[in-house]
Amino acid sequence: MGPVSGIVVYVILWWLVFFTLLPVGVRTSREAGGDAEPGHADSAPVNPYIWRKVLAASLIAAALWGIYFWIQGSGLISLRPNFHG
Repeated sequence: MGPVSGIVVYVILWWLVFFTLLPVGVRTSREAGGDAEPGHADSAPVNPYIWRKVLAASLIAAALWGIYFWIQGSGLISLRPNFHG
């Protein structure tokens, strides 16, 4: 795997993990026991903890990328066609 394909795989993994983590732990103002501020949607989160989710997505994506790199490098699974003949 070249450096560009490694970066592409990491970026795709990062976005997948980040979007998966977005709804985790968010509470609306109604769930938190208050009312929404004027001009805000009722479903807007009180505190979305974006930077924690960015950090968590980075660490999880790095771990998944490492597993992918190990599997791909070990030859356990090959994505290249294997022609005999």
